[in-house]
Amino acid sequence: MTQELSFQKFIEQSDLLEELKYYFNEKAELRHIETQGPFVFNYYKNVPERNSKRYQALGHLLEQYIYELLEKVCQLQKVYIPPEADKEPRSFFFMSEKAFTNHHSPLLILLQDHGVFRAGQWSQRAIVHHGLQHGSQIPCIQMALQAHYDVIVLNPNDNFVDLKIEKEWKGLSKQKIESSSLKMVEIESFFSLQKPLQCIPKRCSNTPEEHMTYVWDYFISKTEGKDVAFIVHGYGGLVFMDLLVHRKSEVMSKVYAVALIDSQHHVRHQLGSDVQLLAWIKHHCREWVTSRKPLNKPAVTVLKKEFPMVSAGTEKYDLAPSSSLQSIFKYFKKALRAKTNINSSHVPIVTRSSTKI
Repeated sequence: MTQELSFQKFIEQSDLLEELKYYFNEKAELRHIETQGPFVFNYYKNVPERNSKRYQALGHLLEQYIYELLEKVCQLQKVYIPPEADKEPRSFFFMSEKAFTNHHSPLLILLQDHGVFRAGQWSQRAIVHHGLQHGSQIPCIQMALQAHYDVIVLNPNDNFVDLKIEKEWKGLSKQKIESSSLKMVEIESFFSLQKPLQCIPKRCSNTPEEHMTYVWDYFISKTEGKDVAFIVHGYGGLVFMDLLVHRKSEVMSKVYAVALIDSQHHVRHQLGSDVQLLAWIKHHCREWVTSRKPLNKPAVTVLKKEFPMVSAGTEKYDLAPSSSLQSIFKYFKKALRAKTNINSSHVPIVTRSSTKI
């Protein structure tokens, strides 16, 4: 996975060359260049602020590295949104080249959990401690492409631009910007901890829900004859249910399967008593949950009974996406076959008698 690109290149371009002597080995695990040991958080003894700053810097470098892997290894295209807003901060997502033009292949959409990580990651912590095979979305994307899916990788956590640390918008503060459009957000910068920073929300991506809705409205909904599947993790489940409620008929007609992983959705609060929606999720959703049980074994809980639930094959939340991946793709294959059979059964058979006037 990592032979085509070197993570060390990103380390060398940072100002933490000594503090972050790490690379990804042949197993895609993060290891120290000299000791070959795993990542050590407590680099500065008894100085938690500096250790936090170092860890955040590592996360930022991982973000840039994975973006490059998505483009150069997975051959995905970066799509900026809104397309016309090239003079202001904007978000983006990734997609395979023919995601909207190839009508014969299904479309898989990846919707991650809420957090500091960006597109291409299930869990930053899992990447650091378990490697790219477990924490990144790249194995999932490669599996999907090999199975002839088109892919969209959403970027729901890319919600604002920090004027001080985003080099891409280095000159933005010199432009005339209405003070009402600026949002003071208390965050910890990689370069100045615990200092208020001036941030600008990204239009159409202020929240994960807004990002998902925009990509659906202006891209996914415009595809014709495309069978759509979702893999959603954690808060991504809540975001999907929000989309289902607000784009009910479109989602119900285009989406054939949803794989939820330890989802944070709440059916009663989000879907209420809508009989149509409750029936739809029962037949089109399945959830993989952290459990002691072997992978794919039934794992019913008291709180959730809306649709089938099975074990993710692990008790670790960060590892649930990678652990359940094989099972999820088998579920998609079976669901797509069932949909195809139903559609075929609805096609009228033309006979000689039926063609007579």
